[in-house]
Formats: sequence, structure tokens, C-alpha cells
Amino acid sequence: MRLEDYALIGDTQTAALVSREGSVDWLCLPRFDSAACFAALLGTPKHGRWLITPAEPVRRTHRRYLPDSLVLETYFETENGIVRLVDCMPPRDGTPELVRRVEGLRGRVPMRLELVIRFDYGNIVPWVRSEGGRLHAIAGPDALVLTSDIETRGENMTTVADFTLSEGQNACFTLAWFPSHRKAPPALDGSQSIRDTELFWRGWVKRCKYDGPYRDAVVRSLMVLKALTYAPTGGIVAAPTTSLPEQLGGVRNWDYRFCWLRDAAFTLNNLYLAGYREEARSFRGWLLRAAAGDPAKLQVLYGVSGERRIPEAQCLWLPGYEGSRPVRVGNAAVDQLQLDIYGELLDAMLQSRQAEGCEEDFAWRVERVLLDFLGEHWRDPDESIWEVRGERRDFTYSKVMAWVAFDRAIRSAEKFGLEGPVRTWREKRARIMQEVLVRGVDPARGCFVQSFGSEALDASLLRIPLVGFLPCGDSRVQATIQLVERELMRDGLVLRYATQSKSDDGLPPGEGAFLACSFWLADCYARQGRVDQARELFERLLSLRNDVGLLAEEYDSRAGRQVGNFPQAFSHLALVNTAFNLAGMRAGSRGEGRPARDASPILQPL
Repeated sequence: MRLEDYALIGDTQTAALVSREGSVDWLCLPRFDSAACFAALLGTPKHGRWLITPAEPVRRTHRRYLPDSLVLETYFETENGIVRLVDCMPPRDGTPELVRRVEGLRGRVPMRLELVIRFDYGNIVPWVRSEGGRLHAIAGPDALVLTSDIETRGENMTTVADFTLSEGQNACFTLAWFPSHRKAPPALDGSQSIRDTELFWRGWVKRCKYDGPYRDAVVRSLMVLKALTYAPTGGIVAAPTTSLPEQLGGVRNWDYRFCWLRDAAFTLNNLYLAGYREEARSFRGWLLRAAAGDPAKLQVLYGVSGERRIPEAQCLWLPGYEGSRPVRVGNAAVDQLQLDIYGELLDAMLQSRQAEGCEEDFAWRVERVLLDFLGEHWRDPDESIWEVRGERRDFTYSKVMAWVAFDRAIRSAEKFGLEGPVRTWREKRARIMQEVLVRGVDPARGCFVQSFGSEALDASLLRIPLVGFLPCGDSRVQATIQLVERELMRDGLVLRYATQSKSDDGLPPGEGAFLACSFWLADCYARQGRVDQARELFERLLSLRNDVGLLAEEYDSRAGRQVGNFPQAFSHLALVNTAFNLAGMRAGSRGEGRPARDASPILQPL
């Protein structure tokens, strides 16, 4: 099953992927980072799934989200009629539920239900029993209870049902998780839960302040970000999945069900711009709680509640998505040094101050401690934004973001009257810039390079004008953009770097184009006044979304497929930002926009 064939449903604490065939192939309960009870996405149906589909050949399938909602409708047309499958996960304070309702719209259609529950990523077969007319599945700490309008039976460790729906008939099913040492939650009205879920999302979308072009794409991306939010703490996961490969059949398979500090500035800016101040404040609170403590132990990523221990392990029993092994849970990048996160975090805090017009003493004290650490360690080699698994290097992007950290601290102090060693910070900022301009530029080509002394290009260097380090008109920036176009573009999309050549990242070569990098190039075009090219690239990227508007991390243009974890917050964040940038351009008579001022903070729209 291609990633494009999946749709996302979620309850703002976890999420499921539903295939075009009506199969829930991925679901972790009760949280994003919990073990999956449906893991067919990374294996086969025997590793867990929930299928509801016609029991006869399907002529045509059509699906959509109900307007301004995360309620999914899938229409199946067969020789004998049409049925509609409705899927959702009601936003919740307690029990997580997956609600599915199938309705007869025309004719008479035989249906098939197959429920394969396998806890611990497909590794554990639960004990299943019927109790009070409901089906209970229990193993270890986990339990699921199925409430069904249709009688089910067991076949080969699978719960199945065969039924027929005529026009006007419907059948509803709910699956709820609960701790196995407690009583099962009471059965709820599935149809009412669907209505309530639709109302929740429509109410949320009404708060959106974006009213520019590409609004449907922007709103859908914002809904993805909301769906990837862990509501109790405000943390936002990078994706709801693990180990979806960056190269089909390869080993670049990572667990993204955690919260990255790097996403902080991107996320806060988008939320504030779109009018979602409550979500922005909640995420800011998560950031401060996660970052508090010893600055030497600031991590790249955290659990959804701020957990720090995220050891990486392998699920050896899973064959992986299309044979892409290993399947990993946890992420060893948690132990890496990535200096760019200090810049992103300080930028996020400045954005928050600018939006809220107030300051918390706690936040500023945390920032000052982080700056003290960065002042002593900004020269250290690190693994940087792409989390390479090779040797540490002096990555140019990391140094630029160290410059951003001091720059944003200076601005915060000056604009909001905050106390701090501003003179020292100015000296650090100037010293870092000098270092980057001397050691981060290839003198022969006049462009920035991936790391000091290397010849490799890196798409992260497109961020240099976007963070305000240098203007787009600078000759070194222009040369970098031109060389990215020439050497890192494949079929109109941007690679992070050339894994086959001079950029040893400790892994076998090969991956798709990184979609966020392509959005960054569109942002650079807009800042250069090349608005038509920016729009053309942006619309090319929009065309890569699947039929319900979702994007993965990367795109394999040769295979014509999305790859990497899905859906990816970073891709949707970049989409929203570029849309805001294009909406802010003032077009001339021939479609040429005026170059924008340099961005500050990182993602301020044009």
C-alpha cells in the first residue's frame, strides 16, 4: 500500500492511518509513542489491522474529509450498490476511541469485517473473550473493547463478521482502549461521537485567521498540526509513525513519534499567524518545561510529556514497510549534539514575546542559562539539523543558528528591557558571523558549504537569508541558491544533500527529495522577487499531496511516491509558512513581487 493511499484520523493524543481499502493499518494506544496495536503498515495483516470493506469486487473508491474536519468518509461502489464508511477518533479527555460506521447508500452490498488485534507492534496475541455483549481483548497492561452492531465470531486468531447493508441501513463499531487492570469504559453512541467530532473540528477551523490564496491547503495542514498535538501537554510530534523509509527497501528508517525542539520556531510562528494563540501558548509551555534544567543536557527531542529517556531499539519480528528494515522504536538522536536547536529555541521565545507582549521571568532565566552554555560551546562540532550518524563536524548551519540564538537574545533584551550581558552577546554574534564567512564559504565557488572545509552543498543553507543572517542580495547567498538549483534539484525538487558523494552521513546513500527544503527554496525565490517561480514551485509541491491533502517527509520522484514518515509535521509547517509568504507578496503588473525584507524571526511572513 502506497503512503498516498492512507488518510489520518486522530484525537489530539494519538492517531491512526486508514487505507483506501478501509483498513486501519497503524494505531498506537493510548499515546502517539505507545506500542502499536495495529502494525500492518510495517508488516502484514497478521501484525494487526482493522478492515471493513465490501465482500465483493470494488469498482471505484472515493474518499474525502468532511468539510473542515478530520472525519473521514470512504465511498465504495460495487456492482450491487454503494456504501459509505465513516471513520474518526473523537477528541478526548480520557478513553481513546476509534469509531467506524458503515452506511448503505444504494442497492445491497455484502460487507466483511476483519479485526486483528496484536499488541506490542504485532508481537503479542491478546486473550479475547465476550462479556456483556462486547468483545474484550487483553494482554499485559493493554486492553481493547469492541462494541458492535453486528455479531462477530473468531477465525484463526481474527475477529470477523459478514453482513449485508441495503440502502438506508447502517452498522456502527467502536473500539476503546483501557488499562487492563480497570473496568472497560461504558459503550458510547458511535453516531453521536461522529457528530461531536465533526463539530469539534469545524469549531476549531473557524478560529483560523488565514484568508489568503491556497486556503484549503493551509487549513488542512494546520489541522494536521493540531492532530499531531498531544493535548494534555501541548507537545507536537514530528509524525505519528515510525520507520517509514526515506528510501524504499533501505535502512534510513526512524521513529518520529516524539517532539523536536527544532520544530519550535516553525510551529509557534504558524500557530500565531493563523490565530491559534491558545495552542501556541500550550506549546510554548511544553518547550520551557522540556528545556529547563542543565543546559549541557538540552536534548534534540523529547517524549510528548517531556520524557528524556528515549532509547532506540529494533522490532526484529516486523519485516518493515515494503521490506525496509530495521523497524526502529525510540530514537538514538536523543543523545546527539545539535547546536542549531539553541537558535531555534531562542527564536521561538522571541516570537512568543512579540505575539503576547509580555514576558515571564522563568523563560528569560532559562534562555540566559542556555546562552551561557552556547557561548562556551558554539565552536564544538556536532551532528546538526540532519542528525547524521557519522562523525561530528563543524556544520555551517549549526554555526548560523548559534548566531541566531545570540541575535534573538539581543533583540529580546533591547525590545523588552530584559537584563543580560548584551555587549558580550554582540561580541559572540560578531565572532560567529566572522567564523562562518571565513570558514563556511567555498572561496572558489563563492557559496556556503555544508561544513567548514568541505565542498558539499546542503539545502539547510537556504535558511541563511530566511533567518536574517545575510540578505538574499548577498553574492554568497545568491551563489548558494544557484548551486542548490544546479546540484541538489531532482525533477524540480530539492535534496537535503548529495548522499552519494561528498556528504558522508554514516549511512548507505540514497533518499527522496526533502519536501521542506523545496518549500525553503520557494521562500528564497519570493524574497528575491522571483514570485512566479515561487508560486510555480509551491504549486508543484501542492500537487504531491495525496487526495486528502497529506504530505510525507520526502518524495521519491523516480518512483513517483511519497516516502518517509507520514504525515510529516515539518512538511506541513513549511507549506503553511510559504503560503503566508506568498499571500504577503505585493504583485506587480507582470506578476513580479517586491523582494521582502529579511526575515526575523525565522519564519516571519513576507
